[in-house]
Amino acid sequence: MTLRQSSPAPGGASSGRGPEPVWPGPQHAGARRRSPTAGGVVAAVVGVVGELLVTAGVLLGLFVVWQLWWTDVEGDRHQQEIIAGLDWTPPPAPAESAGPSVATRHEEAPPVDAQPAEATVFAQLYVPRWGADYVKPVAEGTDKPTVLDTIGIGHYPDTAMPGDVGNFATAAHRTTYGKPYNRIAELQPGDPVVVRTETTWYVYRVTESKIVAPTQVEVVAPVPGLRAGDPLPELTERYLTMTSCHPMYSARERYIVHGTLDYWAPVSEGTPQELLDAGITFDAAGVE
Repeated sequence: MTLRQSSPAPGGASSGRGPEPVWPGPQHAGARRRSPTAGGVVAAVVGVVGELLVTAGVLLGLFVVWQLWWTDVEGDRHQQEIIAGLDWTPPPAPAESAGPSVATRHEEAPPVDAQPAEATVFAQLYVPRWGADYVKPVAEGTDKPTVLDTIGIGHYPDTAMPGDVGNFATAAHRTTYGKPYNRIAELQPGDPVVVRTETTWYVYRVTESKIVAPTQVEVVAPVPGLRAGDPLPELTERYLTMTSCHPMYSARERYIVHGTLDYWAPVSEGTPQELLDAGITFDAAGVE
């Protein structure tokens, strides 16, 4: 139905009603519509940018998962394979009717191995406070790609070997790549930290922990705290130093643990009491 004005009454007489309302039609029928081109281009660009941002977010999320989780899984698996692959003679297995063989304490000067080649695994580290299943390989050097990211714990090359006078200093990740020093902040004075080479146990005791700047390299000096240029005193103490990043997920500072050698024992004589107390034992195949 269309709308139209009513015709006048016959004879020109008015019907008495006003004109019926009519729709005048479009007011600007002849005007051109606004081109959608500019708005469409903007919308398309915004859509593409949005998709790129979403894709970037997904990729970033996957990278975080890889960095914080998968590298940790792979690192821990590889470190356990290294431990299992060491062809070292285990401590004496206990007789069926006897308890585990306890290593005898030795407090005289211990045997000390020669410094190995870069990235060579030469020791294992046990920390009873971190659980009966904690054991990590120790390799020469602190290079990130070849040692810290793959093997686990690295030995600062210019520091003492286990058991020697001076400072046996090590570094390891606190997160990712097996996170060997993840729980470093839990260590307390008096806690044992046990280092094993192929033939010798070295039992250290934690003395202190502290947080320092990355530039404070004196923590790995032959005597911890000795600054460059200071006179080197006669070395008589056998120190242990453990270093890792601080706080978690940041390299802004370093978390430091110092210790000193309590005693040593030949592996052939048995297992340190500190490991047995933590539930760490070995069978004839060297399996804990």
